[in-house]
Amino acid sequence: MVVFYYLIFPGFLFAAIAGLLTAWFDRKVTARVQYRKGPPITQNFRDVFKLMVKEVIVPDTANPFVFLIAPAVALATATLATAMLGAVNMNWNITFVGDLIVFWYILSIPSIMIILGASASGNPLASVGSAREMNQLLAYELPLVIALTTVIYKVGSLGLGDIIAYQARNDAILYSWSGLISCIVMFLCLQAKLGLVPFDTPEAETELGAGAFMEYSGVALGAFKITKAILLYTAPIFIITLFWGGIQIQGLGILWAFLKYVLFIALFTVIRNTNPRLRIDQVLRLFWIPMTILSLVALILMVLGY
Repeated sequence: MVVFYYLIFPGFLFAAIAGLLTAWFDRKVTARVQYRKGPPITQNFRDVFKLMVKEVIVPDTANPFVFLIAPAVALATATLATAMLGAVNMNWNITFVGDLIVFWYILSIPSIMIILGASASGNPLASVGSAREMNQLLAYELPLVIALTTVIYKVGSLGLGDIIAYQARNDAILYSWSGLISCIVMFLCLQAKLGLVPFDTPEAETELGAGAFMEYSGVALGAFKITKAILLYTAPIFIITLFWGGIQIQGLGILWAFLKYVLFIALFTVIRNTNPRLRIDQVLRLFWIPMTILSLVALILMVLGY
């Protein structure tokens, strides 16, 4: 059963398909906004398949082991995170003490692998992308942890299943002022974690080519692409789990969960298409000052019962 959860549903296979379809939706909406037709629904699958059959080229200046192991670890941990989150939503009782913290640590590993892989490539542009990814990670972690603390204080538990069960017995955390503010902070932090505009500074095609992924090709690049797709699928589920009662996969709960999911993906896409890319110093300033202050305000409101 554990292998099924990890490899099939709600793990790798399901999350990869859902993530690639979600990425297609994002690209299609973006194209329509720009008065273009956009790609067919199978385009992302074709792109990944094409990468999987191409040769992996390792630069002469690279550290081969770190360069090649980074995308594999990133994909494995992204899959583990989405399987863990999906399993808890299907059965609240399989939660364990502190699994929220474990989940977040696992979810941080793909970003760390991007940093290590780009640094190991030996390419100066990739190194710049790596440095930006590291700075961005340090920027959004603080307000995000405070937002998590707000939810933990409200529920009185570090268990993902306990958080869902609490919202089943009471109103969704999102329906309080503190929960709404924390949700906004969490949403923007995850926008940065996904590397979506305006927080795509580590990749920044117009400045760095492909940035952190500059030297990657073939299966290695394909692994990173699938990792990004899985994280795009996982991020809205994580927000819904923490703030909006979790995912119910029975009866009308499936439709309601789908509508919640589409809403957050639409918000990701709207922000991506209405904002210019921020400089890395602007990203740091945004998360360390306004977002941190907002998350602290939410925590104080939660303590006061609002």
